Amino acid sequence: MTATESHTEVRPADAPEETPARLIPEALPLMPEDPPRVGEFWLRGRLGANAAGYLYTAADEHGREAVVAMMTEGSADDAAARDRFVTAVDEVPGDAVLAHNDADDDDLALWVAIGPIRADDGSSAAADERLIAERRGEDVLSAVLMDRIPHVGRFRGPDFLHYWEGRRRPGLFRIWPLPWPTSLRAASRWALVLSLITMAIIMALAVFLAWLLFRNAEPLEPEPVIPTPTGTTTVTVTPTTPPPGSGSPSGSPSTGPSPSPGSPTSGIPTGLPSTPGSPGTGDPGDKF
Repeated sequence: MTATESHTEVRPADAPEETPARLIPEALPLMPEDPPRVGEFWLRGRLGANAAGYLYTAADEHGREAVVAMMTEGSADDAAARDRFVTAVDEVPGDAVLAHNDADDDDLALWVAIGPIRADDGSSAAADERLIAERRGEDVLSAVLMDRIPHVGRFRGPDFLHYWEGRRRPGLFRIWPLPWPTSLRAASRWALVLSLITMAIIMALAVFLAWLLFRNAEPLEPEPVIPTPTGTTTVTVTPTTPPPGSGSPSGSPSTGPSPSPGSPTSGIPTGLPSTPGSPGTGDPGDKF
């Protein structure tokens, strides 16, 4: 072969085509129903999901990355599904299980953090570790769903379906005390600063408006009462007889005895009856 000859190899027509290497899928953003944190791992995004659970990419406070597999709400309520999840986690190599919650938490969804995954430095070793952790998480969820169990016998009747496959929300989780992000991005820092400044401006404006409304208001407390000197009493006198020298309302002097103070007055004469034979008294027929 001379130097001018081509070195291009001709592939036979029946030769199989080379398949490209599997690329690491990009994580999807978290949904509002996803937990922000499970255990000591902060969730960053979704890697995949099926009826049995979800796969998340996560990292702890020390920067250790992992793949978290978490059961759905429906599968977490099934005791048999929980047993299959625990059995599948036990089959994962011990050094690959970074953390998991207790299987006795009946009201919470089971989860497991699989790793270790080194930081993405562009090397093939980091990509391989992530792919291995993701594949192990898929195996755990597939064991719960039982979709990789070979079928025995002939297919008859409808397909098998778990009764909880319709409840695909993430399982219940508990975070206490409430989480606070230890590392913030630049956009998150600016959003936090702007929100605090806005809250301070609103509070200052509310205080200023309250001062404008109530600065000229009258005091709510009454005027103070000035005490009188000790030992003095106030007596109110109500006269029951006309003063001396004043006549009766009709102009004629009153001849009857004046009522004593405090005695009740009425329209009935209080004088004693006159004796017979006295002038001005007696039988009315005597006048004639």
